Amino acid sequence: MYIVCSDLEGVFVPEIWISVAQKTGIEALKLTTRDEPDYDVLMRRRIAILKENNLKLADITRVISNMNPLEGALEFLDWLRSIVQVIVLSDTFVEFAGPLMQKLNWPTLFCNSLEVNSDGAISGYVLRQPDGKRKAIDALKSLSYKVIAMGDSYNDITMIQTADRGILFRPPKNVRTEYPNLPVAEGYEDLKKLMQPMMEK
Repeated sequence: MYIVCSDLEGVFVPEIWISVAQKTGIEALKLTTRDEPDYDVLMRRRIAILKENNLKLADITRVISNMNPLEGALEFLDWLRSIVQVIVLSDTFVEFAGPLMQKLNWPTLFCNSLEVNSDGAISGYVLRQPDGKRKAIDALKSLSYKVIAMGDSYNDITMIQTADRGILFRPPKNVRTEYPNLPVAEGYEDLKKLMQPMMEK
């Protein structure tokens, strides 16, 4: 029996932090896991930037509430969920995800959480567990599932490599170059063409 695990940002929705950067004009917030492989370094930098600019959780969720799924994402996800169970494995946060999950018809989401001060400022973050995406794949395989995984960034690589089948979705050039043996899909039709034969095996 197959199950599909997918990243969220860059696969089904735009990158949240890039959207925040565009709204606030803070260029440094455009860095994502497509650029920086060390997630802790990336998040500490983000939190410091938010503090420097007096941006609170409410400022970010206001941006998120106006975001929409990528073109074609909802239709693809509805199709996929009609034939196989899907879990979204994301390094985003519970405090961010609600509006986006609603617009994707509430797929199952495993993600992390934020530490927020009484004044609404983000002071830290809490991972479910280190390398949680890979460990979720290991757990599903221990339940005798065959797992197809897809993502676009450095933080998806161990998940993709651990799965029975893995796909990079619209990866940046640096990720594509560093992992040339991973199949690449440039759009949702490509994903369908790659995934259907996998699930028939």
